[in-house]
Formats: sequence, C-alpha cells, structure tokens
Amino acid sequence: MKLSIFLLNFLILISLTSCSEKKEKISIIKEDNLEMQMIEAYNEGVKEFNKGDIFFASKKFNEVELLYPQSKWASKSILMSAYGYYSQLYFTDAIYELERFLEKYKNHPDTDYAYYLMAICHYNLIVDEKKDLGEIIKSREYFTILIDKFPNTEYAEDAKFKLELITEVLAAKEMYLANYYIEREKWIPAINRYKTIVRDYDTTIFIEEALHRLVELNYKLGIVEEAKKYTAVLGYNYQSSDWYEKSYKILNSNYKKPKIDQDLKKQKSLLKRFKDLLQ
Repeated sequence: MKLSIFLLNFLILISLTSCSEKKEKISIIKEDNLEMQMIEAYNEGVKEFNKGDIFFASKKFNEVELLYPQSKWASKSILMSAYGYYSQLYFTDAIYELERFLEKYKNHPDTDYAYYLMAICHYNLIVDEKKDLGEIIKSREYFTILIDKFPNTEYAEDAKFKLELITEVLAAKEMYLANYYIEREKWIPAINRYKTIVRDYDTTIFIEEALHRLVELNYKLGIVEEAKKYTAVLGYNYQSSDWYEKSYKILNSNYKKPKIDQDLKKQKSLLKRFKDLLQ
C-alpha cells in the first residue's frame, strides 16, 4: 500500500515538472516572437518612411514601442516618428512625439537632438511676430536649454544663431506695439515699449530707433533732461547714424549737418590716389 502511494506521488511530481518545463519553453518562444515582431515593425516603419508615407510609418514605429518599450529600438522609433512628421511639416505632431521622448527617456544619448528638433519645430511655427509669441518663447526656451546643457554639440552653434534671430523677432514685436501706441497717441505705453527694447534688445537693429523715439516722446512731454539722457546714449554709441542726427535736431532746432570742406575732400582724394600709386 505504501509502495503504491509512493509511486503515485512520484508520478504526480514528474507530471508537474514536465508541465513546468513546457510552460517555460512556451514563454521563451513567445519572447522570441515578440522581439521578431518588434524588428519587423521597425523595418516596416523605415520602409514606409522612405516611401514618404509618414502616418503609416509612425503607426509602425508606435507598434515597436508598444511591443518592447524598454528596448533601444523603442526610443529610436519615437525619434524616427518625430523626424518623419517634421520632414513633412507636421510640426505639432512632431512636438507631441518629442515631448513623449523627453518624458520617457530623460538620460538618453540623443536627448540633445530631441531638444534641437523640438526647438526647430516651435521655430518653424512662428509665422508672425505680432501673433505667435507663445511659439517664439517656447523656441527660445528649448534653444537655451540646448546651449546650457549641451554646449559642445553640433546643434549648439546653430541654436546660438537661431536665438539671435528670435531676439530680433521679439524686438520687432516690441517695436510694432510701441508704434501702435504712438498712432493712438498713448505716449506712456509707447515709452515703456521703447524702454524694453533699450533694456532687453540692445544688440538688435531696432536699438537706434528706440533711443530716438524716447528722445522724441520725452521732449514732447516736457521731460527735457530725460530726452537729453537718451540723446547722449545715442550719440555715444551711434554718433554717425541718422537717428542721432534726428535726435540732436529735436534738442537743437537750428542744428545743420556740417558740410565737408571741398578743398579738404580734394586733398583726401589726391592722397588716396598717391597711396594707390605706391602699392
């Protein structure tokens, strides 16, 4: 009786072991299939990307992420999807993919590229500096992050150039608003806008006109000392400009631009010709 019970327990143990081994094998096979499916989906995505069918390509890239989110192909797929949208000018869709990438893969080796592409997408959404302030600010934010965190990358140099252009755009917006207030004879809001240009955008092409307008408006309001102050700044930095001449005329109504002495002009011309002969 004891022998039969022992044999019965032994057979049950073997049966359970056998089942366990079968389950383990099935699990391995499924995992292999999952990886194959992922590779197949990625390759299909690349194929459709090269054909120009960005939406279907993006669908296949998203499948890769769903199938194997922790693999290197998942992060690469998001970037491929983002670039695909960007290449076809679907900037909003590209931004969505890049936001997901930056959220899920914070320390990824291609983070610098993601920030650059994000900044470029926002930059390309700028149509009119009078309306698109949100896109301008976001673009500047991501370009700044790129320069601060990845200063030695190939993208940082272009980011610096783009930031200069963005600064010009922001200054143009301030100038537009200031002129808008001038047209409606709202002098104080206009002065504040011109002061913003002088304070924050002194490297832009609008600085000279902004200084002149501050001279003009302050003089108009009877704040002569303030007008003199801005004339002095304009004269010290841009004495040869037409804006300085216009500002000087406001404070000196009898001012006339000095004429170049003709004899002196001839002497300079003869000296130049003599130097040319010696070369």
